[in-house]
Amino acid sequence: MPRSSLRTHVPRTLTAVLVATATLATPAVAAPAQPQTTAPTSRINWSACSDTEFQGMQCGTLRVPVDYAHPRAGSLSLALVRRPADDQPHRQGTLLLNDGAGGSSIEQLRLAMRIGFPSFAGAMSRNFDLVAVDPRGVGHSTPIRCTTPLKPAAVTHFPRNQQQFDALVAHNRAFAQRCLSENGPLVAHVDLTSTARDFEAVRTGLGEKQLNWYGIHYSTLLGRTYADLYPGRLRTMVLDTALDDTTTPTERIRREAATAEEAFNRFSAWCAATADCALHGKDAAAEYDALVARADRTPIPTADGPALNGEDIRTATQDYLTLSGVTWPALAQAVVRAKAGDASDFTDEPDDTLDPVQVQVPACLDSPRPATTFDQLTRLRKDLARISPHLGGAVRSWTALTGCLGWPVPARPIAAGTPVHGAPPALIVQSTRQALAPHSAGFAMAAQLPGSVVLSREGDDYSMFLLSQCVRDATNRYLTSRRLPAPGTTCTD
Repeated sequence: MPRSSLRTHVPRTLTAVLVATATLATPAVAAPAQPQTTAPTSRINWSACSDTEFQGMQCGTLRVPVDYAHPRAGSLSLALVRRPADDQPHRQGTLLLNDGAGGSSIEQLRLAMRIGFPSFAGAMSRNFDLVAVDPRGVGHSTPIRCTTPLKPAAVTHFPRNQQQFDALVAHNRAFAQRCLSENGPLVAHVDLTSTARDFEAVRTGLGEKQLNWYGIHYSTLLGRTYADLYPGRLRTMVLDTALDDTTTPTERIRREAATAEEAFNRFSAWCAATADCALHGKDAAAEYDALVARADRTPIPTADGPALNGEDIRTATQDYLTLSGVTWPALAQAVVRAKAGDASDFTDEPDDTLDPVQVQVPACLDSPRPATTFDQLTRLRKDLARISPHLGGAVRSWTALTGCLGWPVPARPIAAGTPVHGAPPALIVQSTRQALAPHSAGFAMAAQLPGSVVLSREGDDYSMFLLSQCVRDATNRYLTSRRLPAPGTTCTD
């Protein structure tokens, strides 16, 4: 299941957390999709990057078909940034950096450079050209832009009656139709398969026989899809916080809801034990529940946007649970501020690296829709309320389902679960406790990639290369020598 949260105020990686308040200089945005009469070629147009933060790097564009089934019908532009390996005489190839769904890999590279990423990355930046590519529809590549609000205040993703359900479906349909009219066929072609085909065009344009892949969250599914479509084209695969799309769609939603609820309970226990928590000395879970109930009665104002109800606050919470050392204290402070009358910390305004529309549109193509009627959705909602009494099941996979009801473009989910032949044994880094994906998801991914190993990292955090020297050491050893850690290895730093 792709990352499909509409909640983006809290950045999704440690790099973004550290510098999210900074203003980002932006490379030129690619032109909209245009018709053409000849098939695009895999030639990357490179030039020296003009941004000071990308000094010494190359910025490039590559045109690819909007619809690979009709390559001459129209094309779009992919944006790339390449950082050359520090040790060019011992260069071992190109490592593609892939952010989660809807995220700009280029902006994540920029943020990484700001915190001195090359100084601690080791062999990753020393031995490999690092190439960040914004996927189709995202960021500096030809972007999807929709003027209709993704979720107006009058629409709920938790309908309690047929009238609310019908309003949700009608809004989603109108939103999709407006997006199609404003963006053309691109809206129907930002699925996993089309995006994976783009990366083959990137490989050809780079002149590489094989690529090395670093994918986070949704991009673990994208890497697996690429490996399945193009056997033998990947030398290594590092998959950080893998997702499991091998179970039924409803089971995936239940597991994510349970995982996020468990993370919330650990946050509450941390507050009870830690003076750094702004809710220390109080029952954090009870304070949170009271805040949600109050917001449902009377929405709480924000500084620059609409007032937020309880659903808005619950939907915003999952991202606050992803980095225990940074976002847990921020969640406690957000609750305190909202109780004082300002719910701005729970707003759905995007950070500089992610557009919520560019998250939701791919979700509607890649995610199955197991519930299509009010009765079906109600049964699942009640099940999630039991599994997740505090968050109520307000997690990304629920939004991916409810935000796509009524879409006129059918979903095209990948059939997952069988072994992928021609893929390299992957290094899968999975946190033992995480709000985004259960520990078991790493093993489900490993089962699809023969010979792969799950490197567990003890803790609650996401994007672990940035946080753990043990993970960095194992990753760099694998990238340079293709040696995997022993099965069952756990990092505890």
